[in-house]
Amino acid sequence: MTVTGEHEFDEGGAVRFDAILQPNTSLPPKAFFLLMAALGFVSFCAGIMFVMAGAWPVFGFFGLDVLIVYVAFKLNYRQAKRFETLRLTDDALLVERISPTGRRRKYRFQPYWLKVELSEDLHRGRTLTLTSHGKSLEIGAFLSPDEKFDLARALRAELSRLKSGATRSYSG
Repeated sequence: MTVTGEHEFDEGGAVRFDAILQPNTSLPPKAFFLLMAALGFVSFCAGIMFVMAGAWPVFGFFGLDVLIVYVAFKLNYRQAKRFETLRLTDDALLVERISPTGRRRKYRFQPYWLKVELSEDLHRGRTLTLTSHGKSLEIGAFLSPDEKFDLARALRAELSRLKSGATRSYSG
């Protein structure tokens, strides 16, 4: 594995596999607005009932609940801005990670020595790891277990086709 700088990858050959991995978002923006409006309205009405009953401090807690839900969704949307790209060419598997802040990290693997490992961990669940030359990189940490399985299967199949094609071209 080679970690490259901010410059572009030299792809070297036809693209055999190209995937963009993104986390799922909880709600689309319009549904988020509607949820927050409904939650705010219900909380405001319930808070008014408590004020009328003489328990005015409770009104603030209803507002706090709405604020907590709002912040949780905003954090989720921020994390959804991150993604990973995988691009397999004849010469390399290129992995690029973009963080929610826009920071890019690029990794390069030689495909003929690359292992795609899917493992079960008691604490972390299913993990998908690329391993080559004693170095490892977990990919798709935000994917569901089924999505990791499908990605591993597709990537292994394409690596197998690449390796078998290379063996045939060298043997004859």
